[in-house]
Amino acid sequence: MEAKDLTIILVHGAWGDGSHWQHVIPSLTKEGYKVRSVQNPLTSLQDDINKTLDLIDAQEGKVLLVGHSYGGAVITGAGNHKNVVGLVYIAAFAPDEGDSLGSIFGRREQPSGGAAIYPDAKGFLWIKYDEFHQSFCQDLNETEALIMSLAQKPIHSSAFGDKMGTPAWKTKPSWYQVSAHDHMIPPATEQEMAENIKAKKIIHLDAGHASLASHPNEVTGLILEAAGTL
Repeated sequence: MEAKDLTIILVHGAWGDGSHWQHVIPSLTKEGYKVRSVQNPLTSLQDDINKTLDLIDAQEGKVLLVGHSYGGAVITGAGNHKNVVGLVYIAAFAPDEGDSLGSIFGRREQPSGGAAIYPDAKGFLWIKYDEFHQSFCQDLNETEALIMSLAQKPIHSSAFGDKMGTPAWKTKPSWYQVSAHDHMIPPATEQEMAENIKAKKIIHLDAGHASLASHPNEVTGLILEAAGTL
């Protein structure tokens, strides 16, 4: 498949938006791929899957989905679209059928970053501003972490109870990046999910949860490797 025939759609996770991919987008574009970064509402898993499907529908030809963190759950659902040919998980949830984010977290002791999460009066979850750097992106510099913290987009708590339907990774090839120092998703859980989906390649980075920002070259390399095989 020629590069021009493949669109790479980047799907952000909780507490972020499409700009979290700012260090990855230029390199992918430079390689000749059409790149799009979805802006999901983070109001429910199905809402976010639907918004991602809308963006897939707007493209011509085949699509490679890339999900960070909670975005992995989104691409697991949206990846069933007929035009999706592959999935790349970046320190991400890769739920099986019937799994929820809550049930996946329940497999192990809560990671340290979990203690920084708190709900507001409308049920949206936030990360405490003064704990965001250490919890979400401890390997970024203070300026980048400050911007991520103050611009964070909350996710509704209901998304953690929403159960996954048929996972796209059962029929689509997948790739996975594990962050060795993740404070939001336990690295052992990431490794477990990567093995469960039978990822074609698993890479391990000496990174925190926001590896797409702290290790953009390695993350981009994995995405390009996946795209090159499709």
